[in-house]
Amino acid sequence: MNNPLRYAICNETFEGWPLAKACDFAAACGYTGLEVAPFTLAPLASDVSAAQRGEIRRTIARAGLDCVGLHWLLAKTEGFHVAHPDATVRGRTVDYLGDLARLCHDLGGRVLVFGSPKQRSLLPGVTAEQALGHIHEVFARLVPVLETTDTVVALEPLAPVETDVLTTAAETCRLIERIGSPHVRLHLDVKAMASEAETIPEIILASARHLEHFHANDPNLQGPGFGAVDFTPIFTALDEVRYSGWVSVEVFDYAPGPERLARESIDYMRRIEAALG
Repeated sequence: MNNPLRYAICNETFEGWPLAKACDFAAACGYTGLEVAPFTLAPLASDVSAAQRGEIRRTIARAGLDCVGLHWLLAKTEGFHVAHPDATVRGRTVDYLGDLARLCHDLGGRVLVFGSPKQRSLLPGVTAEQALGHIHEVFARLVPVLETTDTVVALEPLAPVETDVLTTAAETCRLIERIGSPHVRLHLDVKAMASEAETIPEIILASARHLEHFHANDPNLQGPGFGAVDFTPIFTALDEVRYSGWVSVEVFDYAPGPERLARESIDYMRRIEAALG
């Protein structure tokens, strides 16, 4: 492959583990990055003190890992919605996303993955066109904070079973182009892409110029290699577009256990990468 892939894992995989233990185990498996779900740190980003931010950053670094950034940005929060018809709610959401950008920066991260299906889905009386207009407004207003913190929001298309707004990579890329900032880019997720009419490699090739971040998983909600998806054509496409970002393992079904999910996911991806040369 032209560019060796950089592997990270999401910290909620190790639910209930002390952060230091999770970091050490991830590093021992071969990961070099950690992606953080804010709700694992505190109910709100603003609840994480400066001292705590410093300690979290040092704990990740001591294990030899980089902090990739944040995901599940609005999970387990209330009162935020990027497509809400009430401008006050949208303003409050912009402010909180700014808090998350500052937290990301303080932890040493760069990427904020915006999925948050419940906080972008259509509300009563709001059309799809209006929702996209509201989302455009929210992220355009966020850009100055992203510039100050040198962070990037990566918008994530999600499957129609999860949301009814931004359900394809093409639609998400059109919104990114409307916003027109290098701080608002694209996130692709294998599980989500599997719901589209196009193949995953076709989606990667078509949206490569906007691609900032990548989640490796399977439609069965477990890790790469745990289901039916073959990552060989996926990694071939990432190599073809010379993707240089992170490939981050994100799972939703923890039944196999964190140790097995972490270890076997990266082992599978490394085998695929090695076979591709």
